[in-house]
Amino acid sequence: MKYDFAAIEKKWQDIWDEKNVFAAHNDYSKPKYYALVEFPYPSGQGLHVGHPRSYTALDIVSRKRRLQGYNVLYPMGWDAFGLPTENYAIKNHIHPEIVTKQNVARFKQQLKSLGLSFDWTREINTTDPSYYKWTQWIFLQLFKHGLAYKKEMSVNWCTGCKVVLANEEVVGGVCERCGSEVVHRVKSQWMLKITEYAQRLIDDLDTVNYIDRVKVSQRNWIGRSTGAQVDFGTTAGDLLTVFTTRADTLYGATYMVISPEHPYIDAWADKIQNMDEVRSYQEQAAKKSDFERTEMAKDKTGVRLQGVNGINPVTNEEIPIFISDYVLMSYGTGAIMAVPAHDTRDWEFAKKFGLPIVEVVKGGNVNEEAFTDCETGIMVNSGMLDGLSVEQAKEKIIKWLAENGKGEPKVNYKLRDWVFSRQRYWGEPIPIVYCEHCGYVPMEEKDLPLTLPEVESYEPTGDGESPLAAITDWVNTTCPKCGGPAKRETDTMPQWAGSSWYFMRYCDPHNDSELASKEALDYWLPVDWYNGGMEHTTLHLLYSRFWHKFLYDIGIVSTPEPYAKRTSHGMILGENGEKMSKSRGNVVNPDEIIKEYGADTMRLYEMFIGDFEKSAPWSPSSIKGCKRFLERIFNLLDILKDGESYSKDLESSIHKTIKKVSEDIENLKFNTAIAAMMTLLNEISDQKAINKAELKTLLILLNPFAPHLTEEMWEIGGFGGMLNEQKWPVYDESKCNDAQIEVAIQVNGKIKARILMDTDCTQEQALALAKEQAAVKELLIGKTIVKEIYVKGKLVNIVAK
Repeated sequence: MKYDFAAIEKKWQDIWDEKNVFAAHNDYSKPKYYALVEFPYPSGQGLHVGHPRSYTALDIVSRKRRLQGYNVLYPMGWDAFGLPTENYAIKNHIHPEIVTKQNVARFKQQLKSLGLSFDWTREINTTDPSYYKWTQWIFLQLFKHGLAYKKEMSVNWCTGCKVVLANEEVVGGVCERCGSEVVHRVKSQWMLKITEYAQRLIDDLDTVNYIDRVKVSQRNWIGRSTGAQVDFGTTAGDLLTVFTTRADTLYGATYMVISPEHPYIDAWADKIQNMDEVRSYQEQAAKKSDFERTEMAKDKTGVRLQGVNGINPVTNEEIPIFISDYVLMSYGTGAIMAVPAHDTRDWEFAKKFGLPIVEVVKGGNVNEEAFTDCETGIMVNSGMLDGLSVEQAKEKIIKWLAENGKGEPKVNYKLRDWVFSRQRYWGEPIPIVYCEHCGYVPMEEKDLPLTLPEVESYEPTGDGESPLAAITDWVNTTCPKCGGPAKRETDTMPQWAGSSWYFMRYCDPHNDSELASKEALDYWLPVDWYNGGMEHTTLHLLYSRFWHKFLYDIGIVSTPEPYAKRTSHGMILGENGEKMSKSRGNVVNPDEIIKEYGADTMRLYEMFIGDFEKSAPWSPSSIKGCKRFLERIFNLLDILKDGESYSKDLESSIHKTIKKVSEDIENLKFNTAIAAMMTLLNEISDQKAINKAELKTLLILLNPFAPHLTEEMWEIGGFGGMLNEQKWPVYDESKCNDAQIEVAIQVNGKIKARILMDTDCTQEQALALAKEQAAVKELLIGKTIVKEIYVKGKLVNIVAK
C-alpha cells in the first residue's frame, strides 16, 4: 500500500469535524484536564512554522490525556484587536472588522490542516461584542473597586503620525514607523493599579509549577527591593526624598541626581542660576525613550543645578544636585543619591564631572573603578558605622534615620501601574462617561456591550485623541448618574485587555448572562498546563495573573492563580541559524511543507527538531527523514500477523518504549520520545514481523504525534472503534529491565574483559563467569586470589597476588 498522506489527512480531518470528536463536555463527574496555548494575533501573513511548535506540543499532551481518560479542554481563539490591523485598514481603506474576518479564516484553515485537536465549539474572538462585553464588565469592576483611575502623565508623541507611541515604538528619538521626531507630552491616561498586587504576584509564584526562567522574568519585572526612604535636605528648603537599598552607604553619597521631569525644577526656577542650560537639557531628554535613557552603555550626560544643593542627612554637608536623563520620574521618587565608589554608573558620572569618590565599604581600588562587590564587607569612612559589617550597618542606619525623622524602612517595586489607554479605534471602548457634575461615571452594566461605532476614517485626529473623538454623535451622551449631558471616553483598551482573561471564557463561551458560570469556572480552572513564547512571560502573564487575582478577590473564580503550570518553547530559526524574517528571505511557509510532506510529517519534525525549550534551525534533510519514518510505519501493515500479546522478542522493548514515551511527553522531551519509537521500529524491522497487540500499542503511542496516519492504520488493521477512543498503554516496570547487561571484568582494578550477564545473576555466578574468561584465566595462573568484588550489574574485580 502507498502512504497517500494527502487523502488520509483530509479524510480524518473531515471525520473529526463532522463528529466533533474533540469537543470538551461539561461533564463534571469526570477528571478534567485543561491544556492551553496562547491564542494568536491573526495577521495577514498567516501562520509561520513557529506557531505549530507550541500548538503541536500541547496537542500531544491533550491527545495523551484523552487516551488516559480525562475530559480534556484544548481550546483556540483569536486575539484580534490591535494596531497592525488598524494600520492595514487605514492604508487599504478596509474596515478592521473585515480585515480581521479574512485573517481569522486563513489562520483557522491552516490550523485545521495540521490536525490539531482544538475544541472549535468554544472558539472565541476578542473583537466579538459578545466577548468584549465581559472585558468591559471586568473593567467596570476594577473601576468600582478603585483599581482603575485617570492620571496625567508624560507620553511619547510622534510629530508625524500625530499619535501616542509605546516606548518600544521609539528608536533613536524617532518613530520606528515614519521616522518623525518623537517628543514627550503630558496626557491624561487610564491606569490600572497592578501595584496593589505586587507582593502577591511575587509570593504566589511559590505555589505554581512554572519553569525557572519564567519565574525569574516575573520576579525581575516586578522588581521588589527592600531598603529605606531617605529625606535629603536642600538649600532651597525642600526635602528631596530618595529610595535606596543601600542606606549603609549614605556616607559615600557625594552628589544627587533628579529626573529632567522632576517638579522641583519648576519650583526652583527662580533659584537655579543656569535655567537656560537646564531647559535645553530637558528638551533633549524628552526626545528619548525610557529604554535609551537607562541604557548602561550610553554616554553619561547631565547638568548641575547651579544655586541649589542637597544636604547629606548623615554628614550635614552640602552636595551638588544634577539632572540626568538616566533617572526616570516614573520609577521610585524620580531622585537618587549617588555613591560613585560602589556603583559603576555613578563612578563614570563622577569621573566625567570631577565629583568626589568616597570609599565606604572596604575593598578594591575606587580610584581605578567602582568597587561593586560590596554586598558584604566592613564599613570605612562612615562615622557611626565604621567597623560594622554591611548587614549590621544597614540595620543601624535605618533605625537611626527613623529615630531622627530623616527616613523610614521601605519596600519598593520596579513595577509601575498599567497604562491602559490607547488613542486608537480598533480596541474595546472604555465604558466610562465624563460628566461635569459627577466626574467619571461607569456605564450601567445592563447597557453593555458598548460597541464601536461605524466610522469612515480610522485616521488619528492629529491632536493625540482617538479617532472616536471625532464621532460626536457617539461621544455625546447622558450621565448614568444625574441624567445630564456627558461625553463618552474616547480612548480604547490595549490589546492586553482581551488576552488577560480569555482562558476563563473558554470555560463557558456562549454564556450571555455572565463571563462564565461559577460551576464551569470551578470545574475547569486553574489551567493545568499553559505553554507560550518567552516573550509573553512578563507582561501578558503578569497582567492575566493580576486580573485573575482581582476576580478571585471579588468571588468570580475560586483559585488564586490562573495557571497551575507554565512552560515556554524555543523559536524555530532559519537554516542559517538566524531568526526567520521576510527581509532575510528565510521564512518557511507551513502550507508548502504540508503540501509536500503532509501534516503528520510536519508535526513529527517540529517535535523532533531538538530540545523543545531551546531554539533550533530548520533542516530540510531532517524533515525528509521524518517522512521516511512514517512511510516505514505505514508499511508495517504488510508484515502484520495475528497475536493478542507481545512476543517474547519484543516484549521488553515495547514496555521500555511505553515508559519512555509516556515520561518524555510529560517532560517536554518530544524529540527523545520520537527517537525511542524509531528504535522500536528498527527492532520490529529486524524481526520482519509485528503482531496485532504490538501494532496497537505502537499506534497509540504514535497517535498524539501523527494522528492522521495512526487513525488510518487502526481502521485498516480492523481493530475496532476509533483510535482516539482507546486507552493509553501501561508499562510493567519489571519488564523494562534488560534481560542481560554488560559487566566489566577487572583484575587488580584493570579491565580485562566485558561480558553479558543476566540481570538477576548472583555473585557466585558472576565470579564463575568472570574466571572462565581466557584473559582472566591467564592472569590468575600461579597467583593467589586475595579478594573478590562484585558490584551488581556493573563490574567484577578480582584482586590477586
